[in-house]
Amino acid sequence: MAVMNRLTLRACTLAALCGLVAGPAALAQTAGASARTEATASGARAESPLRVEGYPFERRLLVAQSELVLNGIGLRAVAWIKGYAAALYLTRRATTVAEVLAEAGPKRLHLRMLLDVPAVEFTKAIRNGIARNTPAAEQAALSERVAAFDAMVLATGSVKKGDVVNLDFVPGQGMSFVLNGTARGAVIPGDDFYAAILRIFIGNKPVDPEMKTGLLGGPIG
Repeated sequence: MAVMNRLTLRACTLAALCGLVAGPAALAQTAGASARTEATASGARAESPLRVEGYPFERRLLVAQSELVLNGIGLRAVAWIKGYAAALYLTRRATTVAEVLAEAGPKRLHLRMLLDVPAVEFTKAIRNGIARNTPAAEQAALSERVAAFDAMVLATGSVKKGDVVNLDFVPGQGMSFVLNGTARGAVIPGDDFYAAILRIFIGNKPVDPEMKTGLLGGPIG
C-alpha cells in the first residue's frame, strides 16, 4: 500500500508539473526581472548567461539570423519536485501577451527539463493547454497541426532531465521542434499555431500564473 501511495503521489505530481491539473501544492518561481534589471559592473558581465538550477540561459541568441533577447524566465515546480525552466526570447522585449503575440520577428520558447517526462504526458499537457487558452472556434483549424506535433513528440519516447526543447518560430515558415539541437519532424506552419503554443504559458489560463509573470519579464517570485 505504501508503495502504491508513493507511485500515485508521483503520478499526480508529474501530471501537475506537465500542466494536466492545477495541483494544490503548485509552486512557480520566476526570474524574468533579472533579465532586465540585474546590476552589473561591466559590459562583459552584463552579457554573461543567467543561471537557473545550474543551467545557463543566454541573454541573446540567434534564430533565423535574427538576434533575439531574453524576455523572461519561469521555473515550474510542484511541492519539492522541479519540472522545467522556461525562457521566452523575442526580437524586442514585451510585457503583455498582446505585445508578445504581435511581435513580427522570430521567437523562441526554450524549455530546460529538470526531470524525466514521458512523451505521452508532454503531448497531453500541450493539448490541455491549447484547449484551455484557444477559443473553441479556432481549435478545429489547429487539430491536424496539433496531431502532427503530437507525433513528433511521441517519436522521442520521453524528454529527460537536462534535455533542451526549443520551439522556434520563423515568420512565413512556422514552428520547429528542436530537441537537444536536432530538429524533429517538419516545420509546422501558421502564426495561429505558434500563438496557441505560447498561450499555454502566457494565455488567460496559463500552466501557472507565476510562470506567466516571469516569461513576461515580471518580478522574481
